[in-house]
Amino acid sequence: MQILFIHNNFPAQFRGLAGELAKSPDNRVVAIGSETAQDLPGVELLRYRMPFFNVGQTHPFARRLDIEGRRATEVLFALSELRASGFVPDLIVGHCGWGETLPLRACFPEAKIAIYCEFYYRPEGQDVHFDPEDPQFGVDGLITLHCKNAATLLSLVDADLGLSPTQWQKQTYPREFHSKIHVVHEGVDGERLAPDPNARFELPGGRVLYRGDEIVTFIARNLEPMRGYHIFMRALPAILAARPNAQVVLVGGDDVSYGAAPEQGKSWKSIYIDEVADRLDLSRVHFLPPQPYDRFVQLLQTTTVHVYLTFPFVLSWSMVEAMALGCVIIGSDTAPVREAITDGVDGLLTPFHDPAALAEKVTRVLANPGDHAALGAAARKTALSRYDRKDCLREVRRILGLEPASAPLVPEPVAAPDRPAFIVRRSRGALDATPAAEDVE
Repeated sequence: MQILFIHNNFPAQFRGLAGELAKSPDNRVVAIGSETAQDLPGVELLRYRMPFFNVGQTHPFARRLDIEGRRATEVLFALSELRASGFVPDLIVGHCGWGETLPLRACFPEAKIAIYCEFYYRPEGQDVHFDPEDPQFGVDGLITLHCKNAATLLSLVDADLGLSPTQWQKQTYPREFHSKIHVVHEGVDGERLAPDPNARFELPGGRVLYRGDEIVTFIARNLEPMRGYHIFMRALPAILAARPNAQVVLVGGDDVSYGAAPEQGKSWKSIYIDEVADRLDLSRVHFLPPQPYDRFVQLLQTTTVHVYLTFPFVLSWSMVEAMALGCVIIGSDTAPVREAITDGVDGLLTPFHDPAALAEKVTRVLANPGDHAALGAAARKTALSRYDRKDCLREVRRILGLEPASAPLVPEPVAAPDRPAFIVRRSRGALDATPAAEDVE
């Protein structure tokens, strides 16, 4: 079977599925991604480069679609090269959020196409206008927001089916498409992600944190309001005052993944540190950049309480991974989190906009960790019953028609063929694909 994955940051959500399919000698698995895409054993990777361009003359309503169209063009070159080489996919799985799936049906009309439906933008009931501190959208802003869905809708119309990781994310899409979208999470590795009573985590300065210490963790791709960073920082003075032995570890970058950018020359991280710095013992607050995965796991294995806050938006992998690790989680009482955590059963929920309530709950857990340990055990049970990768892979393979529901998930292990990655580039108006060096240019 010939299978194609498309994701600018491959493998991303497709790591588990692409990796399993590539193990079979009966499959040829190819992926197309941008320069940030990463190799995966057994998968032939073609990378494209986005050309420099200026959207200044593009109408504001169409600027995102302009960018997506240019990205679709780069993917089209790669698709044309694949077709010319004799590769005609039976199945294509792609993320529709960046325009990369726009040319699929035109290039491969007979292929089965499944698109990853991560989020559909709406002016109310989701992330927009959720936080009163955010700027309010005018009519032109709402139209621009609506137009952000254009490529997603076009791809969804073309696709045979959609895949959404949670029920809440599926329901952000227009109701008339719901019958086309299947809910299946990409899953977490329940065997690798397990509690460790002997866990330790070394901070950059050499200090070692141990399981059993009073440790509060907060993790996000970037430290920004969409993931509740400002609420957490406002809760910290009360937490540190009440618990003089507590250590707080925040992991995240200084950029913006979602939402509005801060004032030029500043970062959200620095803005909210400055807001509370005079009330914090910063020697007990440790800011770390995004960590290698093994260290991410070690940190969560040591934590006493893990705080996860989010607008009504895409649910982070890190929260489900924290559940699988048996963490005691305090999450925001927002729809994506409520789908995964039941308050008082496998975690605690707190009003997003209430730093005092968050501080009270964190302090309570730190003061009586034994009384709350059952929440962590229940969180792990929930994660394994609903989000275990083996089960999720079995379900997505069934949805894609790759195996009957009763068939075993994976055949006997087979050594994955050694397949090179490629960089896709245009030359004199044409496309050539050349083997990639270890370091992408």
